[in-house]
Amino acid sequence: MALKIKSKEATAIINSLSGGVVPRIGVQYITVGRQLEIEAFTSALDDVKNGHSMVKFWIGDFGSGKSFMLHLLNIVATKQKFVVANADFTPDNRLYSNDGKAVALYSAIMDNIAIQTKPEGGALPTLLDKWIEQVVSKTAQLNNIPITKIRDECYFNLIQENIMQTVNEVTETGGFDFGVVVIKYYEGYIKNDDYLRRSALKWLKGEYRTKTEARQDLGVREIINDLNYYDMLKNFSRLFVSMGYSGFMINLDEAVNLYKISTSATRAKNYEKILTIFNDCFQGKVANLFINFAGTKEFLENERRGLFSYDALKTRLESNKFETAKHRDFAQPVIKLAPLDHNEIFVLLKKLKEIFDLNFGIELNISEHDIQLFMEEIFNKPGADEFLTPREVIRDFLNILSILRQNPKADKSSLILDIEITDERPDEKNLDSIEEL
Repeated sequence: MALKIKSKEATAIINSLSGGVVPRIGVQYITVGRQLEIEAFTSALDDVKNGHSMVKFWIGDFGSGKSFMLHLLNIVATKQKFVVANADFTPDNRLYSNDGKAVALYSAIMDNIAIQTKPEGGALPTLLDKWIEQVVSKTAQLNNIPITKIRDECYFNLIQENIMQTVNEVTETGGFDFGVVVIKYYEGYIKNDDYLRRSALKWLKGEYRTKTEARQDLGVREIINDLNYYDMLKNFSRLFVSMGYSGFMINLDEAVNLYKISTSATRAKNYEKILTIFNDCFQGKVANLFINFAGTKEFLENERRGLFSYDALKTRLESNKFETAKHRDFAQPVIKLAPLDHNEIFVLLKKLKEIFDLNFGIELNISEHDIQLFMEEIFNKPGADEFLTPREVIRDFLNILSILRQNPKADKSSLILDIEITDERPDEKNLDSIEEL
């Protein structure tokens, strides 16, 4: 059966996977072998819809599909009317810092906010506009003011009062300044003052670096910083729910960058922040919030530098001792992603060949037998069992398709025989030997 896929999605899939990264859209068309994980995740989403909160750790080897899994979770969650956001940990983005690296992570999250109608991110202005329209309509209804007149300047104070009332209902920390900024956004909204709207968005996204600058532009006393950004995320979660969304899901990838922090004290502070988030979610201190972390086994289990070096996290994140490869427990906080088997990879490569053909409007002469020969060749290479990843298999396959598309007379058998594999994994274990500063 032919895939029903938009050309934009097909292009995103081919271009992204050829570059070794996960496409932001269309991943549902190339999903294989993750049915049980998705079913468990969907069940967890139902709990979060009902007011609970959740933290999950998606653990797998380098190139095993962790980032792919997070993008797939986005699709599932947005269909369930969640607001979602993605951000990567980097040397400059982390959960705890005193030099702007934590608020930089917050800014990345806010930049990448997505909803079903804006799956590629940048949806914060859309959400704010929608919320303001809801407040305006409610104000008109409560005060028997025609909807055609409610935006007149004479009613501005009335709308301002209702915005602050709503903000006070959904915020705990920083609510006053949050409300003032939203009012400034509304003022820019009705007066077509782009500078005022941009300034309000800049504050809400944590992009002001000094209180003086924020006070000059918006008249507020505080800014979002390394210390209060998590409270602001919780405020936004409540705000999104008040708008009618199911909750707020945040995906944090590349957690190995926390493991790589050289100083043990700073690593511990970041792990302490993970513990705070974990406890808040599972003790009911926050509602409708779902946070996913993706990292390697070393990030989780290394007892010198990983999460297991922090005893309070180790006791919470150790695997169910009764779990086996046959009997999995997907309800626990840690989900270990098993590698795709050869049958699943075969199905995946067939799908990719079909998407490749659709994207370029061609029909490459690559049969199922050719795909089998490709797999036999690549998986029988020396070292394949040790460090070959699905990422490298996919990229090599697409590279061969690309050569054949541009060089129709090329010998596909020779291309398959020329495959070489390399160890692309970062050498995480050697970090243990690095002297800590």
